[in-house]
Amino acid sequence: MASLSHPLKPHFFSTPKPKLQPHKSPTKVRMSFQESAPSVAVVGVTGAVGQEFLSVLSDRDFPYRSLKLLASKRSAGKSISFQDRNLTVQELTADSFDDVDIALFSAGGSISKEFGPIAVEKGAIVVDNSSAFRMVDGVPLVIPEVNPEAMDGIKVGTKKGALIANPNCSTIICLMAATPLHRRAKVTRMVVSTYQAASGAGAAAMHELELQTREVLEGKPPTCNIFKEQYAFNLFSHNAPVLENGYTEEEMKMVKETRKIWNDMNVKVTATCIRVPVMRAHAESVNLQFEKPLDEDTAREILKNAPGVVVIDDRASNHFPTPLEVSNKDDVAVGRIRRDLSQEGNQGLDIFVCGDQVRKGAALNAVQIAELLL
Repeated sequence: MASLSHPLKPHFFSTPKPKLQPHKSPTKVRMSFQESAPSVAVVGVTGAVGQEFLSVLSDRDFPYRSLKLLASKRSAGKSISFQDRNLTVQELTADSFDDVDIALFSAGGSISKEFGPIAVEKGAIVVDNSSAFRMVDGVPLVIPEVNPEAMDGIKVGTKKGALIANPNCSTIICLMAATPLHRRAKVTRMVVSTYQAASGAGAAAMHELELQTREVLEGKPPTCNIFKEQYAFNLFSHNAPVLENGYTEEEMKMVKETRKIWNDMNVKVTATCIRVPVMRAHAESVNLQFEKPLDEDTAREILKNAPGVVVIDDRASNHFPTPLEVSNKDDVAVGRIRRDLSQEGNQGLDIFVCGDQVRKGAALNAVQIAELLL
């Protein structure tokens, strides 16, 4: 499990903008600890997403009666501050889920496959951030603003364990913007190009990007431990394995997950995923082809009213979404909303989307799923 052992400089993370949803104020009275609330466990708590789980749980005042922090044997015994208390990280074992109601997993697919079913057997509802269960029949793949109905009937308090999968970060960010338009005009084909941040590969990759940047500027050879390619001042095809069809696993995740989330096996999706030297927010160029006409002005109004979406589309000042602008923010930003001139009439649109990969692309989405369980 990745550890946040490397300090990361905050100037890489965010440039505050008034249009985007900030975190809740930490000065408010905490109401999250409640005797009648569920018992929560965070698996992989020392990793980048695990740490963000804690941040989101605190920001949203998620109710809990107990909070168990779980990680590898190597991390056991570490102290982590949470809401003015110091909690000790425990080693993840088969006995970790006794009396746990909700387990948030982000420790990699192998850990999820080993311990997820154990937690479910003991009555916990597992929200898993890995790819282990996403395409398993009967396991809901959920973005709360998109398809909450997929997890109907799964609730805390029934003593019935269940698995719910968090989609891939790129899929979440894309579909937050595409789905409101899909509901209006039905998307028949979607072409996506992604520009993916270091955070998608974990805290160690974020550290390596920062380290390489210093090294290159100082004229030193870059340290390449996480990626085979130099990352600083460069970009390259996503580091996921390349399949026989020429697509990477990351690209096929977008294809398959979109079809499952939209419950539409006929929608045509193609993707090209690129790793870019950005710290923690993904950007995506999305081309949409519709069954019904949809003009850009109507699309802009739909997106302005979509939950979890903010429109940044100022042509006069050439101001559109940027990764810095959405870093550490909850909302997904959409801009460059324009008619696709290669298609007849109003049958197609191009949009540009940015979202925080660690937050809405992972931890926030999982906690929102957990909120639906209450």
